[in-house]
Amino acid sequence: MGLGGTGDGKRSDAELLAAHVAGDRYAFGELFHRHRRQLHRLARLTTRTPEDAEDALQDAMLSAHRCAGSFRHDAAVGSWLHRIVVNACLDRLRRAKAHPTAPLEDVYQVADRTAQVETAIVVQRALMRLPLEQRAAVVAVDMQGYSVADTAALLGVAEGTVKSRCSRGRVRLAELLGYIRADRPAGPCMTDTGADG
Repeated sequence: MGLGGTGDGKRSDAELLAAHVAGDRYAFGELFHRHRRQLHRLARLTTRTPEDAEDALQDAMLSAHRCAGSFRHDAAVGSWLHRIVVNACLDRLRRAKAHPTAPLEDVYQVADRTAQVETAIVVQRALMRLPLEQRAAVVAVDMQGYSVADTAALLGVAEGTVKSRCSRGRVRLAELLGYIRADRPAGPCMTDTGADG
């Protein structure tokens, strides 16, 4: 998620946000439209259900809409939106943890599922078993492609904390997915992606 301006007459994300603050009725909608796919994907990867993702994304966009005037311009608008979505998802997960509910059984039509979709479901379920902080770090770095430094800024923690959370989250995912046994330590290739850590 960059600044958004393309040089073809379209306004940048910063210009759209400023226009929204100045009273342009359509600017925030255009800004959201520009980022909605990535923000929705982020919400879906961070929450437990599609419904929670939709609710968290709606909460986040309402918050961004209301608080746009407080944007400090010390980061890209897209990064600011990303952080608001992550925080809304984490808030929703914390509330759900405080008020647990019994989920209905999943009903999948096995005949319609491909191996790729089944793998995605297994990975998604494994992700949901990670602690919130580890999940947020792993999703940002390994799935959204953010650098460790950007993730640290988005989550408001030190880079070393992001690296530690990613490392622990990756090891736990490997255990959950059956790639390593929990009773023996992971080799270096299981905890290091070769990227930022």
